[in-house]
Amino acid sequence: MMKKTPFTSIHYALGAKMHAFAGYDMPIEYSGILDEHNTVVNGVGVFDISHMGEFWIKGPQAKDFVQKITSNDINNVPVGKAQYTCFPNGKGGIVDDLLVYHYEPEKYLFVVNASNIEKDWNWCVKNNTENVELENASDKMAQLAVQGPLALKTLQKLTDIDLSQIPYYSFVTGKIAGVDPVIISNTGYTGCGGFELYFYPEQAETIWNAIFEAGREFGIKPIGLGARDTLRLEAGFPLYGNELDDTTSPLQAGLGWITKFTEGNPFISRSILEEEKAKGVPRKLVGFEMVGKGIARQGYDMVNQTGEIIGKVTSGTIAPTTKKGIGFGYVRPAYSALGTTFFIRIRNNDIEAVVVKPPFRQKK
Repeated sequence: MMKKTPFTSIHYALGAKMHAFAGYDMPIEYSGILDEHNTVVNGVGVFDISHMGEFWIKGPQAKDFVQKITSNDINNVPVGKAQYTCFPNGKGGIVDDLLVYHYEPEKYLFVVNASNIEKDWNWCVKNNTENVELENASDKMAQLAVQGPLALKTLQKLTDIDLSQIPYYSFVTGKIAGVDPVIISNTGYTGCGGFELYFYPEQAETIWNAIFEAGREFGIKPIGLGARDTLRLEAGFPLYGNELDDTTSPLQAGLGWITKFTEGNPFISRSILEEEKAKGVPRKLVGFEMVGKGIARQGYDMVNQTGEIIGKVTSGTIAPTTKKGIGFGYVRPAYSALGTTFFIRIRNNDIEAVVVKPPFRQKK
């Protein structure tokens, strides 16, 4: 039996194309990926992301636990701020990437990928030598991402909180559409701006209906996971299972900025990653644009001018905004500099590509 979110019946009623994802029955598309993608880039769209996992970490040692189990430095995150980070796996790879919310002085919220909930939970329990209070609240929280340049105008109709005063990677807890409490977070996975809302599942229909009524004048639409993937790729965001996994280090993935070798930050894998940084990584994640015609897909070989395999594609698509072929892949360091050309092997044809710096979609 596939799991349902509090919005599953709504997705069916709206005629969404549904498919299994991370054990959940999820909407892949409604009006079409291209239309939904452009709706978020230019207006406002709503994603059901209630399948994501949420863990509470509470107690006097909560900060020490977070500092140990994640690679970033939680010392730099005051109450009301969020941080992007990852769980190092003790072998140089990544258990998962996640958001950490500093909710109260001794209380944090981990938001993890849906496909990794059980794995992440077991990892946290296994490493809880600080004896913090851990709560897997994944089934007790619903989540919507309201994304796009008109997300703020839409949601501002539903709350007295001045949403323009919530900086990027910050959050407040308050009332939206008469529902209290709701965590209102200025985060997102689209590169188009907007907010993510966390609330109790029994309030799901109330909030959904209020948001769509408020956004009607802006052409608001429900958005599926298909457009979520093209949006995150255009924005240059990695995806666990594609760019990140248990065999990729954060340094190889270009996530040195969330791997803090600061004093008093004894995170799992620190010594392994320090050694890798000193020696140099064996491969690097690069963004690329296709020069020739073709769509790079996950798993395709990346080759040099003599046809020698130099890497693998991790994600690829035609960017709906620029109409160019784009993607990510891991290559040998010698081929990672901006402007370097190589080839993607597509059905036995080697199609030229060039290394570029994400994001692939320029902000308006």
